[in-house]
Amino acid sequence: MTSAESGFRGIPGSAPTGGRQPAGEAGAALGPAARLRVAVPSVADRVAAELRLQLAEGLLLPGARLTESTISEELGVSRNTVREAFAELAAERLVVRHPNRGVFVASLGPGDIHDVYTVRRFIEVSALRGGGSPERVAAVRAAVEEGRAAAAADDEEALGTANQHFHGAIVALAESRRLNTIMGQVLAEMRLFFHKATVDAHFYRGYLDDNEAICEALEAGQLERAADLLLAYLNRSEQKQSAVHGD
Repeated sequence: MTSAESGFRGIPGSAPTGGRQPAGEAGAALGPAARLRVAVPSVADRVAAELRLQLAEGLLLPGARLTESTISEELGVSRNTVREAFAELAAERLVVRHPNRGVFVASLGPGDIHDVYTVRRFIEVSALRGGGSPERVAAVRAAVEEGRAAAAADDEEALGTANQHFHGAIVALAESRRLNTIMGQVLAEMRLFFHKATVDAHFYRGYLDDNEAICEALEAGQLERAADLLLAYLNRSEQKQSAVHGD
């Protein structure tokens, strides 16, 4: 198995089929159209979510070839299901299909950077400004500590993953499943950008103090200050990414 095809985890409860799962007993009294609307996500959706997570965690690199047979075997699903998942990720511009060559992890260009950061500013800053429950705030703190531990261990890959967890935890403050789904895609795109920036071995260490300051303001209930710190952080990060990618 190649590095591009490693790190896949099984999909709990999945079977080698690309069909949708039953809507459950709650939908038994509904008409056929209503049952379709409340159907649980298909296996293909779950495979796409797993691949999206692998991208966000930095386990799939830009330009890596993804093979239906390998992913099908690793996740215990059919090749048709994997094909459907590829189509979903292609629509999100996370993978690209080259005729007669196969499917590859996307290599995003400079023109994508501003668009992604525009989304991040709207989602992350708004979520932070709204605050969150003690449990959600504790998750932000846990991501900061995860980053500190990775830095102490000189594990730059783990440090990058911790940084992703930090931003995911910020959006999770809003307790919105839809926002979490959008942020999952954004984090996957960001990791594709960051692979080029991490030629600098200490790239992620520059964000540790920013994450700490934002978290402290959040814990103190200083939500406007936390939001302002995050906005300045994202603006600097966009400038750095634009410079790295030659925008």
